[in-house]
Amino acid sequence: MMAAGGMALVGAPQARAAIPERALAFYNLHTGESLKTVYWAEGRPVPGALAEIDRLLRDFRTSEVRAIDVGLLDLLHRVRTSLGSQEPFHVISGYRSPSTNAKLASHSSNVARRSLHVLGEAIDVRLPGRQLRDLHKAAVAQKAGGVGFYPQSDFVHLDVGRVRYW
Repeated sequence: MMAAGGMALVGAPQARAAIPERALAFYNLHTGESLKTVYWAEGRPVPGALAEIDRLLRDFRTSEVRAIDVGLLDLLHRVRTSLGSQEPFHVISGYRSPSTNAKLASHSSNVARRSLHVLGEAIDVRLPGRQLRDLHKAAVAQKAGGVGFYPQSDFVHLDVGRVRYW
């Protein structure tokens, strides 16, 4: 079925096939695990790929796994694409269990007590081949959540909460 102006409707089978795949790659600095996967295909999330991402981004201290928000994955995809990179994100912190987050927050004022990491809605990363400042600028340009710049710790925080920068 065609819409006015000759554009295919999103619900039409040919339009779903035309929606591009979205892929991401990760390297978990704490576990040494890596993953390159297509997490979005044929107009929808790929459940098996999401499960693999959830496992890789688990709380490495407790091995607890939580579903990572697809909006966060989309944000990472847009940032990586805007930088023209195919490199894997180096993951400093993905999901954090409530107990891990509480322990970290008790030792550092840089860890939010109600962190979006606990909800699977935040990640701390760097991107090989790109300056940290460029990664930060690309994330801020998305205007899609929180972006924190931590040059002393060599990472950028991204989340899908309200738009804010620090």
